[in-house]
Amino acid sequence: MPKLTKKYIDSLLPKTKNYMVWDTEIRGFGARVWQSGKIVYLLRYRNKYKQQRKYTIGTHGEITPDQARSIAQQCKAEIAKGNDPAQLKAENRTSLTVADLCQRFITEYSVKRHKPNTHANYRFNIEKWVLPRIGKMKIDAVQRKDMVAIHYAISKDFPQVANRIIAILSKMFNLAEAWGIRENNSNPCRHVEKNSANAKERFLNNQEISTLNEVLQHAEMTQTETMSAINAIRLLLFTGCRLREILDLKWEYVDLQDQCFKLPDSKTGAKRVYFSLQVKEILDKIARVDGNPYVIVGREEGKQLNNLQKSWRRIRKLANIENVRIHDLRHTYASIGVANGLSLQMVGKLLGHTQVKTTMRYAHLVGDTLKDAAMVVNQKMTEAMQHDRKYPLQIAI
Repeated sequence: MPKLTKKYIDSLLPKTKNYMVWDTEIRGFGARVWQSGKIVYLLRYRNKYKQQRKYTIGTHGEITPDQARSIAQQCKAEIAKGNDPAQLKAENRTSLTVADLCQRFITEYSVKRHKPNTHANYRFNIEKWVLPRIGKMKIDAVQRKDMVAIHYAISKDFPQVANRIIAILSKMFNLAEAWGIRENNSNPCRHVEKNSANAKERFLNNQEISTLNEVLQHAEMTQTETMSAINAIRLLLFTGCRLREILDLKWEYVDLQDQCFKLPDSKTGAKRVYFSLQVKEILDKIARVDGNPYVIVGREEGKQLNNLQKSWRRIRKLANIENVRIHDLRHTYASIGVANGLSLQMVGKLLGHTQVKTTMRYAHLVGDTLKDAAMVVNQKMTEAMQHDRKYPLQIAI
């Protein structure tokens, strides 16, 4: 038998019975070729009690022969120390619960990979929806029917939250496979049917924008809302920024000369947000507070405003737009840009989108703009046809 290389493994064909091929360099390292054509790497060895054991390394295609060889060598080193890799793997599977997996996901993965707000959101969803339902289950015991049951239960009241929970669980079980605490290609979230989005973007129309502006002016005159809340809403409306981008905005990020926010970090990383003279006027009227670096200051000394929701609920009620979320101000900014002839690429740049498909939600507005443009062209063409004619030209349609 030759050394197990990718070329050699790819040349193996299934037979009427399963069969083994062995590596010439690492004793006990081999590959089982199944009748179905599936090829699985494994290591056969004897533990310190001279018992014959088998350690399944992984499936060809999911790992390469070189990766399988490396794992086999690591197992050999553990065996030389008196450890039993197969037994340890079995113990990990039987002893660890979903709660253990959640904890490892939060502390080893999410805290390092996600931004603070995203990390907090993951933790909240796990604690609220996952742990009470399957936290005590063994990781290896979780099946697709359990995922379907969770999705169905949450979908009754929160269909989009249900989709989000399945996405989080899917990532965790993928990591469980990578960490060796669940069999490869066994993610129970696979093929769980998601709820359709059916969510339309909410844009403020001209009348609603006018009414909102009047409510903000009245709140400013009567001081029924803090200037921080009023300024935050105005900046959100006039810049299309995300909520945290405005609440976490520091004066050192504001370049009045170039008319842009130089954000060192955002949902999509560092970026520049260019703004208009209207935004510059809003910023010029905001008083800077000694010892507080933030544009939108909070009640605590040196801190930013952290909760805009209560003020927004009062303001939107007065403006009769109670179904409008704060994030819909960002959609409104984008819709106005598209409706007035800006390309999707340009709108995407203004919003800081990194992928074109994110901006494509506004594509239907491009159609409306093009229809208006076509009407203008056709009107001018009709006028040209009738120029200097004694009798108006009748165009058959």
